Amino acid sequence: MDMLWSGWGDPAKAAPLPEEVTGLLRDLLGVRPADAPAKALAAVAPGPSRLSGAARAALESAVGEAYVRGDDETRVRHTRGKSTPDLLRIRAGEVTDAPDAVVLPDGHDEVLAVLAACTEHRVAVVPFGGGTSVVGGLAPQGHDAFVALDLRRMNRLVALDEESRTATLQPGLRGPEVEALLAERGYTLGHFPQSFEWATVGGFAAARSSGQASAGFGRFDDMVTALQVATPRGTLDLGRAPRSAAGPDLRQLVLGSEGAFGVITSVTVRIHPTAAAKVYEGWRFPSFAQGRAALRTLAQDGPMPTVLRLSDETETMIGLAKPDAIGSGLSSDAGCLAIVGYEGTADEVAHRKARVDAALRGAQGEPLGEDPGTGWAHGRYNAPYLRDALLDAGAFAETLETAAFWSDIPALYEAVRTALTQSLTDAGTPPLVMCHVSHVYPAGASLYFTVVSAQGEDPVAHWAPAKRAANDAILAAGGTISHHHGVGTDHRDWYAREIGPLGVEVLHAVKDRLDPAGILNPGILLPPLPGA
Repeated sequence: MDMLWSGWGDPAKAAPLPEEVTGLLRDLLGVRPADAPAKALAAVAPGPSRLSGAARAALESAVGEAYVRGDDETRVRHTRGKSTPDLLRIRAGEVTDAPDAVVLPDGHDEVLAVLAACTEHRVAVVPFGGGTSVVGGLAPQGHDAFVALDLRRMNRLVALDEESRTATLQPGLRGPEVEALLAERGYTLGHFPQSFEWATVGGFAAARSSGQASAGFGRFDDMVTALQVATPRGTLDLGRAPRSAAGPDLRQLVLGSEGAFGVITSVTVRIHPTAAAKVYEGWRFPSFAQGRAALRTLAQDGPMPTVLRLSDETETMIGLAKPDAIGSGLSSDAGCLAIVGYEGTADEVAHRKARVDAALRGAQGEPLGEDPGTGWAHGRYNAPYLRDALLDAGAFAETLETAAFWSDIPALYEAVRTALTQSLTDAGTPPLVMCHVSHVYPAGASLYFTVVSAQGEDPVAHWAPAKRAANDAILAAGGTISHHHGVGTDHRDWYAREIGPLGVEVLHAVKDRLDPAGILNPGILLPPLPGA
């Protein structure tokens, strides 16, 4: 099944907002119904393909005629990603940056052949997994013709090493497919980002994804032990041991590279035995600051649960931790909700839970039982559907995230909230800004913001100054421009500021060596060279 072309996920799961939520948006933010519904797919047509006959013939030779597709629907379905500006533009029928063709290889050698053909004919290549980028990672710049390299046919479990507890996976496997294949052998990957149902293994690696169970299983880049990468210059086989002192770790160069250096064609990852017991529960803290202090204690002194997240007062009041019941429990004295989850054997879960419970009680936490936790677990993949419903109702809804050291978190939290609130209020659409801590480490944590406002006359242009203001605030307050969404085009200029001019030159040197013709996802990730 393909994802909804103009929104998120399975169209059968889409549902309108409850009336009480629409009323809240109207009364609180002045939201009014959208002027025009999203266009029908049949009414949306990209421009003529710019792919030359010779280039198309070379691609057909590489993968077979049936796997080079240029029909309008396929091209539209591979246009951009799933950020709110992406969706607003495509719902309006604006698909000027649709790929000129979609190519579907079936293996590493076919990817190499595609890259060779595109290098020869100067055709840009955008690797395409689940299409879930929210940072402009699928909209190349500075090119003529380009193709989307859809990796869905590369969807196999290549090998499973039970002694080492690793699995080698092809990049086109979606999250549920990975879990199903591993479950047949009694294992789990343990990587469950909000995009889990649609995002792919290759995308997890290319964007340094972080899943909702990162407290127990780690980020995706922590899980990777080996990678195979196809580049225009040939093959990179990286990772022959779990750790090595043989020079810089080139795996880390590929992880997070967003298709700019090569196409990931297989990933070897650590796996874990399937959990016999799973428990999710809720805790309430008097304030966001007290809740953060409790999470920091667990991250630094242990023990760590498998899932650990904390909503601020506004997100708790709205009920965003339970998208299926959004707005149902509005309360001005709700405090801050933490979700704490455990997975493992029954004895492991009981032992860890007892120790965590004691630590949270000592930090002024109040146990709420399992209902909030199981409610969150049941609806944790539904928030993107909620965004589509908000857009239908005339609201603007977007997310952004960052991370910093614990000592910088309070100022970072206030700076981003202030930047978003001031920018959108000055534009005449005062927002609701919500936040949660979604990933924690001994040295720091990530902050994930959700912004809801009225759309304004031109919602895409309306959001751009607010996004710039938030990005500026993140860097000024000591945060990183992205913890797990990636760089794409949306964060590229701020990434340049984060790594500095010499860092930009280093990245370009790698790009020039692996992709001298510059065909791989041009304009993505890499900022222009200083002075260019």
